[in-house]
Amino acid sequence: MGSAVRWGAALGLTAVWWWAVLRLALEEGAGLLEGAVAAGGWGLSLLPVHCVPEGSTAGAVPAGRWVGAWRAGDVTRASLHPRSGEESAPS
Repeated sequence: MGSAVRWGAALGLTAVWWWAVLRLALEEGAGLLEGAVAAGGWGLSLLPVHCVPEGSTAGAVPAGRWVGAWRAGDVTRASLHPRSGEESAPS
């Protein structure tokens, strides 16, 4: 039920946004209301709404991982896996 409501709201808001954009582009009498709806919908599209807090994601990088690597000063190393039978040494 919740998924259907979300889809319905998304489709309804999308239809209103397209109405505003097309009215701005095609009608001479379009005004402030249509501009506000079009600009607001575009602005909302810039928000990262699919982001979740870092700690709750699957496979999240532990906090402080990069800080520890930079403090160690041992950030760059050559590949430990030799290619084409050659030797690989730290750079």
